[in-house]
Amino acid sequence: MDAAVQSVDLTKRFGDFAAVNKINLEIGSGEIFGLLGPNGAGKTTLVRVLTTVLEPTEGTAKVVGYDIRRNANKVRESIGVVSQAITLDVELSAWENMELYAKYYGVPNGLRHERIKALLDVVGLAERADFTVGSFSGGMKRRLELVRSLIHRPKILFLDEPTTGLDPQARYAVWDYLRKIHKDQGITVVITTHYLDEAEALCGRVAIVDFGKLVALGAPLDLKRKVMGGDVVEAEISIMSDEALTALQDSDFVLEVKKRESLLTVLVKSGAEAVPRIVELVGAKGGKLRSITLREPTLDDVFLNVTGRSIREDTAVTRKRFVSTWGAMRR
Repeated sequence: MDAAVQSVDLTKRFGDFAAVNKINLEIGSGEIFGLLGPNGAGKTTLVRVLTTVLEPTEGTAKVVGYDIRRNANKVRESIGVVSQAITLDVELSAWENMELYAKYYGVPNGLRHERIKALLDVVGLAERADFTVGSFSGGMKRRLELVRSLIHRPKILFLDEPTTGLDPQARYAVWDYLRKIHKDQGITVVITTHYLDEAEALCGRVAIVDFGKLVALGAPLDLKRKVMGGDVVEAEISIMSDEALTALQDSDFVLEVKKRESLLTVLVKSGAEAVPRIVELVGAKGGKLRSITLREPTLDDVFLNVTGRSIREDTAVTRKRFVSTWGAMRR
């Protein structure tokens, strides 16, 4: 696998604070790769360093073979970037925004109109090419930004929190367009996100970043299997005696038990086998469960395991759920 991005001890400090702390990372050509972590984890700073917006304090990196220190201009010519904030000129039309960007990157006159028309068609905006961007919805603006960043045929597309603030329908539409762009052009895509479902839906591999450090790396499914080592059973408790809790903790089919208020979370080797045994064991020891649910581990569980807290807790994303440390996975 050819490397689109390679970093060695990449570090960016602001005073005494290390926003990016000795990151060693390799991203293969043609991957959709995710940088996953809560707000403030260092994801955006890492992207800004890789895209030459910020100069590293220590270490270095190569992007499409060019050193980010010595060949910054070559790096910029080879990449497309979509920042978290909308950067379109809302007083210009969609076509004018595209054309301005194409001229900036030196796209020849003969190709410019052809590419703009084709790209606007990809994201369903061809019929609105002459509409001012200020009249567009948030989802339409994001789609326009995506294709604008492709006008010069970059080898890597960096997307910083591409669906933040979008409604679910718009988010799914952006995902579809990203998959289509990736498939049709074979482009390497690097996405920063704190949305767990986004990382799982789009990314072949993810790097979990926390406090500027790379704490886990791999395919989402592999990370869940390797880090968690089993299934997750969640139960609402009516009654839970100390005896029942101790019996669960000492059971050979249980890897870890956590209890908080009326919620019991049990990591088990095999969920299908564990559910009836948990019900039976708790009942035999004087406990009572209101409900019990079996689910596969999520990337939030992985994040919880490697950092000691939930990514959902840090970002206030979606549903309320049990937040605690898993502690040591095996005694």
